[in-house]
Amino acid sequence: MREGAEVGDRRHHMSSEEFRRHGRQIVDWIADYWECVETLPVLAQVEPGAVRAKLPQEPPVEGRPFDELMALLDDVVVPGLTHWQSPNFFAFFPANVSGPSVLGELLAAGLGTQGMLWATSPSCTELESHVMDWMTRMLGLPDDFRASSSGGGVIQDSASSATLCAMLAARERATGFACSLQGLRAPLRAYASTQAHSSVEKAAAIAGIGRSGLCAVDTDPMLRMNPDLLAAAIARDRKQGKEPFFVCATVGTTSSLAVDPVRAIGELCRSEGLWLHVDAAMAGTAALCPEYRYLNDGLEFADSYCVNPHKWMLTNFDCDCFFVADRAPLLSALSVLPEYLRNQASESGAVIDYRDWQIPLGRRFRALKLWFVIHHYGIRGLQCQVRKHIALAKEFAGWVHDATDFELAAPTTLNLVCFRHRGGDAVNRRLLDELNGSGKVYLSHTVIDDRLTLRLCVGQPRTEQHHVRAAWELICSMAP
Repeated sequence: MREGAEVGDRRHHMSSEEFRRHGRQIVDWIADYWECVETLPVLAQVEPGAVRAKLPQEPPVEGRPFDELMALLDDVVVPGLTHWQSPNFFAFFPANVSGPSVLGELLAAGLGTQGMLWATSPSCTELESHVMDWMTRMLGLPDDFRASSSGGGVIQDSASSATLCAMLAARERATGFACSLQGLRAPLRAYASTQAHSSVEKAAAIAGIGRSGLCAVDTDPMLRMNPDLLAAAIARDRKQGKEPFFVCATVGTTSSLAVDPVRAIGELCRSEGLWLHVDAAMAGTAALCPEYRYLNDGLEFADSYCVNPHKWMLTNFDCDCFFVADRAPLLSALSVLPEYLRNQASESGAVIDYRDWQIPLGRRFRALKLWFVIHHYGIRGLQCQVRKHIALAKEFAGWVHDATDFELAAPTTLNLVCFRHRGGDAVNRRLLDELNGSGKVYLSHTVIDDRLTLRLCVGQPRTEQHHVRAAWELICSMAP
């Protein structure tokens, strides 16, 4: 029987003393993990089914000692992890964490706050509104995105949810706030570049627009959405009896961190009456630094915008900052008010109820961890992180540029380097597999100009110059 458990009708809760002791044990474990994660194989070195094969087939009838659980964590879970916090993790995008963020998450879990309404926990709502206003100032976003305006910000779980909410709000506005697609004069049409995130396609499917209702607009040689081709697609669709209503511009595409020309796209959307959503999931964090505020050019035309602190701002997943310039279409699309949620504060119109700003009803106290991060690091500390990563990526790009057997596949503007061996796709595929199979680094890939391309993204808080140098030396040593 679990230590300290009582028998009979009383529940076998963990005592306060047990919680303190095991809580310290967990914090120590995490701190030790961060200190040694560099020594672990970055990519999980297990076959499918290996983790489950080591777990007990039946759940315990009686509670088991906590130390037994910790042993399973070390022996079963850790070997099956891909270590996103490793300084040698260069794949996909950063998903970095920090001590303040983890402690904020722990506090939120301990409080167990349900923040669906202002009334269910005023601090949960008002702290979130305040932190989101902080973010507009920190990133230099338009004033329309502040809570004191007709718009405001909310923390979503991810940019995928932000895109879906934006599309639903755009659909609501396009249909005259009818809350229905029935009786439309023409089928709705959405637009994004061929380099846009797959979540735009998924949003179109969920929102009832349909995957075929999304038009993929070709890009220019810099992999940015071509505004002329967008304008032509809109005109063509109108001529065919379709109703354009939504455009997603990307600031930092997943494949290459290309930045769509938001100003030109925004001017077109404004003249055509289309909703403009700007997805700046990772790259938007760079706007913490004044020298990268060019990423915000044209945002005054945006109806909605999102950036993910859980990628490059030391805040653990999940935390997406989603802003709207006008909250009315969003609330109209997502608000449902059953009797059991009615309360005096909501009916007064003096408060924000964030349940109306998202898909689910329930919501966690996500603002705590973001608040902890901003309070601990301050703007200067966060800027230092961004600048370091960009400098390291540019240094790596310089090595690629100077190498005989490698080439850059796209411009390196921030913290992502797209490169490839000149030997062709088969050589690059084999090189990628061998690199990742070594456990020493983890890179991902994309396709640019119909050619397989390797991606090295610098974004982990523990990554230093010697890690990037070691990655380059390993790449060169494994290349043919």
